[in-house]
Amino acid sequence: MKINSVRQPTDFFVEIETLVIEYNINYLDAILLYVEKHNLEVESVATLVKKHPIIKSKLQKDCEGLRLVEKTARLPI
Repeated sequence: MKINSVRQPTDFFVEIETLVIEYNINYLDAILLYVEKHNLEVESVATLVKKHPIIKSKLQKDCEGLRLVEKTARLPI
């Protein structure tokens, strides 16, 4: 799969979603794969993650599941 250089948060979100589905990986691994394939620093995509609330919340949930961060309080749906 060829990954194009992405500069917009929405396009970045689509690329990450594609990686998650295609490789059956979590969002943290998908972002790290994206960074590796583009020879970028993790900090350079941090702004894209911060600008997109959906990917930010999915990444937060994955990291909580991996016990990398403390769980945040959630309202029952």
